Amino acid sequence: MTTRIWLAFGLASFGWGTAGVGVRAAFDQGVPPLAMVALRAVIAAAAIFAYLQFARGAIPRGRAEWKTGMVMSLFNLTLPFILFTLGYQYASAGFMGLLAALLPLATAVFAHFLLPDDPLYTGKVIGLAVALAGVGFLSLTGDSGLAEGGRPLVSLGLGVAAVVCIGGANIYAKKRAASYDPAEVTGMQFAVGSVMLIAVTAVFEGWPSEITTLGWLLVAYLALVGSVLPFLMYYWVLKHVTVTSAQIIAYLVPLVALTAGIIVLDEKLEIGIAVGGALILLGVVITGAAERRFVRV
Repeated sequence: MTTRIWLAFGLASFGWGTAGVGVRAAFDQGVPPLAMVALRAVIAAAAIFAYLQFARGAIPRGRAEWKTGMVMSLFNLTLPFILFTLGYQYASAGFMGLLAALLPLATAVFAHFLLPDDPLYTGKVIGLAVALAGVGFLSLTGDSGLAEGGRPLVSLGLGVAAVVCIGGANIYAKKRAASYDPAEVTGMQFAVGSVMLIAVTAVFEGWPSEITTLGWLLVAYLALVGSVLPFLMYYWVLKHVTVTSAQIIAYLVPLVALTAGIIVLDEKLEIGIAVGGALILLGVVITGAAERRFVRV
């Protein structure tokens, strides 16, 4: 893979990896979970469409492009954003970041059945199994990374549901990679998703009235660095590598989230998180080596 692809991997991993820290910090600044994801989507949609309008002079109008955006907004944005954000209430940023390791497994299974050029061969299965074992160890120890108030099994259930949604959406996006522009599909995804999220927030939570200035800055960070940047990078990567290779991002996100949570939020590096993270990293190495060997053959 080229330097540009690895740079895209790094930027996407940084954005998604530090988003968990931003979410937990925003909770402390009076930002409720549903309002957070709604505001995050609205700001992200505005940023993307401003770029499309002023840099390119147009916004996407084709029916096929909007169809892709609508599907991705539901399964790659709205549902995962809600599920993951709720999960952050009961576990650390590092814990929730480690659940991203399940994403390659879900995507690889979907790809095996839906993408003929991306089979689930033995080396890939071994690497994914090792990474999954790391997540399993984490769940069995009951470590949440929080000093108090942790409910790791609840967060695990929410995270797994989100991963299944994203795994299916990844295959949908890959099958249509030649028919869309990364910036356009990102904008459509956030535009449609923001409408859905505003409705959900209004019905189940109502609009918050006591968000601090820092809270608004954190929401803006989540929208631009934690959402727009990684989605743009990810959709660009999907146009240049296989969908399973693109899941290297999901392996890097847990390491970024774990490190950021410890440094910024003083989260605990418990034994379950430490061993689970080590197994996830080993899974990255095995899967990457198997993928390269398969491509050469």
